[in-house]
Amino acid sequence: MNLLKRLSQVFESAVRLPFDDSSRIILMSDCHRGDGSRADDFLHNEKIFISALNYYYPKGFTYIEIGDGDELWENKNLSDIIIAHQDTFMLLRKFYLDDRLYFIYGNHDMVKQSDKYVKSNMYSHFDKREKKLIPLFENIRIHEGLILEYRSENKSTNQKKIFLVHGHQVDFLNSSLWKLSRFLVRYFWRPLDLLGIDNPTSTAQNQEKKERTGRKLTEWVISTNNVLIAGHNHRPMFPDMGEPLYFNDGSCVHPMFITGIEIDRGEITLIKWGIKANSKGILYVSRDVIAGPRKLSELFTTERIFESCSFKDPT
Repeated sequence: MNLLKRLSQVFESAVRLPFDDSSRIILMSDCHRGDGSRADDFLHNEKIFISALNYYYPKGFTYIEIGDGDELWENKNLSDIIIAHQDTFMLLRKFYLDDRLYFIYGNHDMVKQSDKYVKSNMYSHFDKREKKLIPLFENIRIHEGLILEYRSENKSTNQKKIFLVHGHQVDFLNSSLWKLSRFLVRYFWRPLDLLGIDNPTSTAQNQEKKERTGRKLTEWVISTNNVLIAGHNHRPMFPDMGEPLYFNDGSCVHPMFITGIEIDRGEITLIKWGIKANSKGILYVSRDVIAGPRKLSELFTTERIFESCSFKDPT
């Protein structure tokens, strides 16, 4: 099947979530939460991630994770990941209980496409200390894609949808051959990762594959005249005026920082959370704007005549 056609099929079947100029949404992806071992790429940024979510929760943000939240290629059991990052999951549960949490699956957590798997592994988890099942995300549904449907008082907005998808659908090795890729990662590359050797075939670690994925996602935006926010290649993207409306929220496994996209009260912004030191040498977690903000009303009313898109890294 044509990879761009596959992306369109996800778009057509995606659940639609209404939002307006009062909505507050934070989009993140590619956390790759692991089992707490040396191969766990999320571990060194977990405190930054928790600090960010502790900022967003009291402000009423909805958290949407756009795939690869959990590293289920390297790790067989989600329960090991939940135990290793229990503070993170309890914080995510707070969003869920407030009806402010949505998960999209990516290639590294593709097993979540199975309702049976989700029911067995995500509705609750077994607490080894208390020796009983603890509720987690009861009755949650994991999506392949979501559509944010924008409702504005401005009647001139002719494009009111933002498509959220991980983006692996345009990557043949990570979509059609994902089980083969998982096998190689789990039984070949993970042992080497524990020794500090990176996987050169990974989209996140290969510059050429990053750009190829970005070009394909941009091609879909141009061919369908839609707005797209994706993850997968770990490369933050925020288009300039006149460029195709392909955004990428980056990842939570950059060295010493995480990135995301905020949709906040009618504006879209690419942000970064990282550790800084003040004049006294005290460390603190800081939120910084990488690109934007840009008004959604302008985004949707922009004439869709695109210039060529440059694949610069805004971080």
